[in-house]
Amino acid sequence: MSLFALGDTHLSLGTDKPMDVFYGWSDYVERLKKNWNAVVSEKDTVVLAGDISWAMKLDECYADFNFINSLNGSKIIVKGNHDYWWNTMKKMNAYLADNHFDSIKILYNNAYRVGDISVCGTRGWFFDAENDTDRKTVLREAQRLRTSIETGLELGGEPVVFLHYPPISVNEKCEEIYSVLLEYKIKRCYFGHLHAQRTAQYASFESDSIKFGLISADFLSFCPKLIEKF
Repeated sequence: MSLFALGDTHLSLGTDKPMDVFYGWSDYVERLKKNWNAVVSEKDTVVLAGDISWAMKLDECYADFNFINSLNGSKIIVKGNHDYWWNTMKKMNAYLADNHFDSIKILYNNAYRVGDISVCGTRGWFFDAENDTDRKTVLREAQRLRTSIETGLELGGEPVVFLHYPPISVNEKCEEIYSVLLEYKIKRCYFGHLHAQRTAQYASFESDSIKFGLISADFLSFCPKLIEKF
């Protein structure tokens, strides 16, 4: 049994938002399917760190979720900035159940135990949250992360954090999110959101004894990254 992670699948199987127009994204759905099933077994779990689907509403997600559900292993989904279909936990769980997407779980104010790891996380937010709306959002995201980590600690195992937005860059930190990582002495944190020329410098680095890693799909050549083998 192993834990993998991947972000930013940007699926659009039920909507007209093709990613093939961007460099490196040609045939990405088929590449993702082939690579995923080559490394992930039915006993494994994959964390999908946001920007899952271009669908605008939950009922438009069927084709994308059906594709995800068909892939090997269990999946844990985190919200991304383009996941406009995201809804209440009750509605999302009902949607998954009604459509028999039984390999997909939602990470939202909760945590999941996978082997010796407690999978924790939330969307995160921008570094420069300056206006009132952004300030409220980043504080809410920090609280969601705190709730997730505390739930993970109750489950036992090492709390490993998965975010959509990076909590740190070369020159900046999202202090509200970063301080939660420090508060709970998190050792590993993975994130997506970044693409193209901005990716290389974020591949793997360390700050305040926290190991960070980028898991955007295009950066990983559309192949889930192994986080831990149990």
